[in-house]
Amino acid sequence: MTPPCHLLEAIGNTPLVELRHIVPPGSARIVAKLESANPTGGMKDRVAQAMVTQAAADGRLKPGGTVVEYTGGTTGVSLALICAASGYQAHFVTSDAFSEEKRRTMRAYGAELTEIPSDHKRITSELIRAMMAKAEELSRRPGHWFCDQLHNRDGEAGYHRLGEEMWQQAGGRVDALVQSVGSAHSIRGTAYALRRHNPTLQVVAAEPAESAVLSGGSPGPHKIEGIGIGFIPPLWRPDEVSEVLSASTDESNAMARRLAREEGIFTGTSTGLNIIVALEVAERLGPGATVGTIIIDSGLRYLSTDVFPALA
Repeated sequence: MTPPCHLLEAIGNTPLVELRHIVPPGSARIVAKLESANPTGGMKDRVAQAMVTQAAADGRLKPGGTVVEYTGGTTGVSLALICAASGYQAHFVTSDAFSEEKRRTMRAYGAELTEIPSDHKRITSELIRAMMAKAEELSRRPGHWFCDQLHNRDGEAGYHRLGEEMWQQAGGRVDALVQSVGSAHSIRGTAYALRRHNPTLQVVAAEPAESAVLSGGSPGPHKIEGIGIGFIPPLWRPDEVSEVLSASTDESNAMARRLAREEGIFTGTSTGLNIIVALEVAERLGPGATVGTIIIDSGLRYLSTDVFPALA
């Protein structure tokens, strides 16, 4: 019998699931880390733990201090969990562009929220920059530590373990990794671990078609939460990526609904984007290859949005 553990020790070791129904014959197998099995129901538990742990270790975050961050909600929920379980306070800057479920969850963990109004609930570069500026302003208060995820290099290490888990659970074969890009922590950290086993790993980034800035396109509004910030993330390294592919918000929403109905995987729009791109890569690689990707979070966070319109 496994003895009880501290809550934060429950982060990671998530299942790897193989898509059985939506992958066409003749394609590579697609396996995905079910990150909704983390304590908050999302992969950002890993990066939040890494950033807070390092800040506490080197003295930037004092005991009982306040963590300040700008967030679409996924990182904020995870940071709120870490703070609640570790004795820190939390003050986050977010917006009505992101789901009500995420904002309620952050508050449930005890976080204070400052909300920046959006343009018709659309995610834009102007909104992200306004959130960043407000969080920086709040962080000047005594006893406050600015997490600043887009510039925080400590976050990548949170995904090294995810990549190692994926490799072992996949039976020692992953030929390509597909992951959507927000801060770039997850694609860089997971790829780093996988490349230690497979130096020829293909790494494919995914982004919203409406704001395909990583591909050299123009920024634009979209509704895929957690990614596509409208400008090049400071931690983005194009030389570490084989290619960048995209799909629209509507296409990604449709795939999220399809995953629920055909695979029993209840998740959000960014995962829908991941799977669209993974299917394209799998078709190209063909039988015998393995494409790894990530089920980023749970669909429970999006019931108030148009991802699942029948339930909205």
